[in-house]
Amino acid sequence: MVGTQTATGAQTEQTSTPKEFKNYINGKWQPAKSGKTFQSINPANPADIVGIFPASDKQDVDEAVAAAKKAYEDWRLYPAPKRAEILFRAGQIFIERKEELARELTREMGKVLAEARGDVQEVIDMVFYAAGEGRRLFGQTTPSELRNKFAMSVRVPLGVIGCITPWNFPMAIPSWKIAPALVCGNTIVFKPASDTPLVATRFVEILEEAGLPPGVLNLVTGGGSAVGDAMLENPEIKLISFTGSCDVGRHVNEKCAPSFKRVSLEMGGKNATIVLDDANLDLAVDGILWGAFGTAGQRCTATSRVIVQKGIYPQLREKLLERAKSLKLGYGLDANVDVGPVINESSLKKIEKYVQIGQEEGAKLLFGGQRAPEAGPGWFFQPTIFDEVKPNMRIAQEEIFGPVTALIPVSDLKEALHVANDIEFGLSTAIYTKDVNKAFEAVRDLESGLTYVNAPTIGAEVHLPFGGTKNTGNGHREAAEACLDIFTEWKTVYIDYSDKLQRAQIDIE
Repeated sequence: MVGTQTATGAQTEQTSTPKEFKNYINGKWQPAKSGKTFQSINPANPADIVGIFPASDKQDVDEAVAAAKKAYEDWRLYPAPKRAEILFRAGQIFIERKEELARELTREMGKVLAEARGDVQEVIDMVFYAAGEGRRLFGQTTPSELRNKFAMSVRVPLGVIGCITPWNFPMAIPSWKIAPALVCGNTIVFKPASDTPLVATRFVEILEEAGLPPGVLNLVTGGGSAVGDAMLENPEIKLISFTGSCDVGRHVNEKCAPSFKRVSLEMGGKNATIVLDDANLDLAVDGILWGAFGTAGQRCTATSRVIVQKGIYPQLREKLLERAKSLKLGYGLDANVDVGPVINESSLKKIEKYVQIGQEEGAKLLFGGQRAPEAGPGWFFQPTIFDEVKPNMRIAQEEIFGPVTALIPVSDLKEALHVANDIEFGLSTAIYTKDVNKAFEAVRDLESGLTYVNAPTIGAEVHLPFGGTKNTGNGHREAAEACLDIFTEWKTVYIDYSDKLQRAQIDIE
């Protein structure tokens, strides 16, 4: 592999005999009713089998839903502060086991250890944040228009929630859904991605250890068609909270529509970083490198487009190229590694396909663009930079979900904003400039759910709403107080203590 360094010294933490894991239903660990299983594979070394997991189907889902429905009748009556205490205990356990969990996460998902620690830290942050809502969950009180009448609104839980989560943040994203859903009084059926069932199992084990009652949280592993579709079709599940691709999100929406099942969708992105002529160039390069190649580009917020004003374009290109060449690929448990593998062979082939498409469209391959077998036996791909990309090219419009970014030259801020917005997604954007007026203009005009000034497109914090516009989602937001609106129903309450019939809008003195 020319240019990019590799680090192959670290050995994968494989065991000779893979452990077999089970579903968690109604407080018990049990195999799939069919007896079928599947393997979770270390993407840095496919010979390393992380574990063997139940290949579940509709029978297992229906049992889990029935358990969640039964548990809901008591769980919803737990005082919210008591529900929160269980989450606080879980948070403490996550803190104690952070390093152990991070190492397992790196082995199963592939991200480097520093990022895996960040994934677990986000769980800790989200669990504690959601637990804090146990003593809030605020409604409103408001004066009535009539005498001797009290008016208020309160939040009530929905019932059984279905959580379907991806592999790229296999602990953090489940926490965004599960922690607030629990503190609001819902019960859950949880289907993790088939690439990362081990860390999902650890997540559930910790909540069980923290004292979560049987049936409140149920784990069912398996494929999307067998497990996911059974969840979408089960009438007792009141809401599906899904994070994943647009194609699967569209399927989720369509399957839930006939029964009016609620759906919260968090899907793709094609995120842009704008760099203006007056930017701190070294800071911008730092942000682009982290945003584009962190997690091997496998983030919905990854920097897959770099929109650069022409006056600074040559300098930025050279600095970015120099820095990309210094990145080290390899197994993420090696402290010297910057970029780990992509998740599986299918993802790697998709990235290769887009590199070919970019070249066929006339973009210049500045760096990378190939597999990196020198990095190890797993699914490694070189950090890849395309130069002189036109905004309408497919590599500038479609989500690749790998370590690939496209440099797009523009004349001024007006053109940069147009290029940034001229896509079907609207998740995350960034701008580098020292001009406060231009920064605020970008904040106002960029069509995205997240905007960063002088910072990369990645780095969301749990106490602020997370989500996007356009085809990135369906209008909901995860994290922060906004997530409570997903997992609760508003109930308006009127209490008339006048001891007589009073007619709103009519009997007004």
